[in-house]
This record gives sequence, C-alpha cells and structure tokens, in this order.
Amino acid sequence: MTIYYKERAYFNGKDLALSVIGGRWKIAIIWCLLHQSPLRLSEIQKKLPSANQRMLIRQLKELEDDKIITRYVYSVVPPKVEYQLSEIGRLLEPVVTSICNWGDNFNDFLEKNANKTSVE
Repeated sequence: MTIYYKERAYFNGKDLALSVIGGRWKIAIIWCLLHQSPLRLSEIQKKLPSANQRMLIRQLKELEDDKIITRYVYSVVPPKVEYQLSEIGRLLEPVVTSICNWGDNFNDFLEKNANKTSVE
C-alpha cells in the first residue's frame, strides 16, 4: 500500500508517521504542548533552552502544516501568537509518553552499564 502525502510516496503508515513527527525538536514541542497549552514561542523556548529560535520556528511551521498543532494569531499590538495541539495532535499523547518513558529507561540502562567493561 503506497501512501501519497505532500508529493511524496510512503510505503506504509510508519514511514508517514516518522516523516511527520521526526525532527530534532518535534517530539519535545509536542511534549511541551501536552503538559501545558496553549504556549507562546517564548514559553516553548524557555522549556527547550538548547533549541535555537530559528529551528523551533521551522519545526512549529512543519507541525502546523501537518495539522499536528494549531497556531492562533491575536490581532493585538504587539502581535500575540499561541500554539496548541490539534485534535489529531492530541492523539500523539501515548506515543510521546512512551518515547519519553523509554528514554528514561535507556538512561537508567546506560548509567548501570557505564562502569562495566567488556572482557573478551
């Protein structure tokens, strides 16, 4: 079964999903919005201090284009923009939670095995 999305072909839903949520900061952005929503760009930056603004804006734009998040622009001066998960984006909660839990488990594994050396 071939899936066509944004002028690209995907062999299955897994490939499509990885294309949509893959990206250095996308899972982290979704995680932030799962725990507090809506958020402004500056609030997301505070939660992800290692990410530069340009990269966050790019990843937010991609998530918005894929309908994972919604962007609300308020007509006030200065402009106010807020981001929140869309209905389909909220369905990512178990996926993102599982990835974060796995990351914690992997970190524990690494710490336990840091001092072990392989003797062969």
